[in-house]
Amino acid sequence: MVDPMWGNGIGWLTNLLAGGKTEVIEVHNTRNPIFPDMSRPEPIPPNVNAGLQATVDQGADVLVIFDGDADRVGIGDENGNFVNQLQVYGLLAYYLLEVREERGAIVKTLSTTKMLNKLAEIYDVPVFETGVGFKYVAPKFLETDALIGGEESGGYAFRGNVPERDGILAGLYILDMMVKLNRKPSELLDLLFSKVGAHYYNRIDTPFKGDRQDKINRILTSNPETIGGLRVNELITIDGYQFLLEDGGWLLIRFSGTEPIIRVYCETLHQDKVEAILQDGLKIAGIE
Repeated sequence: MVDPMWGNGIGWLTNLLAGGKTEVIEVHNTRNPIFPDMSRPEPIPPNVNAGLQATVDQGADVLVIFDGDADRVGIGDENGNFVNQLQVYGLLAYYLLEVREERGAIVKTLSTTKMLNKLAEIYDVPVFETGVGFKYVAPKFLETDALIGGEESGGYAFRGNVPERDGILAGLYILDMMVKLNRKPSELLDLLFSKVGAHYYNRIDTPFKGDRQDKINRILTSNPETIGGLRVNELITIDGYQFLLEDGGWLLIRFSGTEPIIRVYCETLHQDKVEAILQDGLKIAGIE
C-alpha cells in the first residue's frame, strides 16, 4: 500500500516497481491541494489512519506513506500499526550498516532516537547530534560525508544522493530491506530491537500562556532528580532542554519559533513510563 497524501509522491512506487511480482495499491492518489481528511499532509497519525486501515483490508505487506511533497516518509506494518519516525530511522541505519555493509557517520537531531547511538557503537561509526531541523542536519551531513542524516519528522538524507530529505528513496530502502531479509515490518522491528532494545517514543504539543523567558528560567532552575521515576543524568541545551535519563532515554522540551507552543518529547526503554515522563515534562515547563 502507498499513501502519497494527495501530493507529489503519487505514482512513483507504482512506476518504479511495475513489471515484477510486487503489486502496488495507492490511496489518496489524486492531486488535491485541500488535502481532504487531514489537517496537513504529514505522514503521522491520525493522517495515516486511512492508509493503515486499507493495508489491513487489502492484506498488504507494508504501507509506505509520503507527505505532500514526498520528502518525508512514514511506514505502517502488515497489521495496520504505525511504525514511528524514530523506529524508521533506526531501521534505515541498520539496513545501511548491516544489510548493505556500508560505513560512515550518522547525523541526527537531538529529538530523534538513541537507537542510532547504540548502532553506531556496534558498527564502530561516529554519531553527530545537531539542533532540530534539516537546516542543521544538511551542513553536518556534508561536512562529515555522512552515511545518513535525519530528523524526527520523518525526513532522511543518504550519501550518494542529494543532501536533503528524500522520502521516495527512504521508502525504497525499507522495501529493499524487507526483500533482502525476507521479513515484514513488524519482524524488522523485532530484529532491530533484538540489537538495541525496544525503544518507546511520544510527543505532546501544547499551547502556553505567559512569558517565554519565565518558562525557560523555570526549566533551567528545576533540577529534577528524576523524571517519570528515572534518574536524570544530564541536561543538554543544544536546541531546547533535553534531560538524559538513566535508561538511555530522554525528555526534550522545546519552544516553537513561530507560535506560543511548547513541544515535549520523550524516548525511553520503559513503555509503561512514557506518559509519566511526558507529564513530568509539562510540569517542569510550568504546564499543569
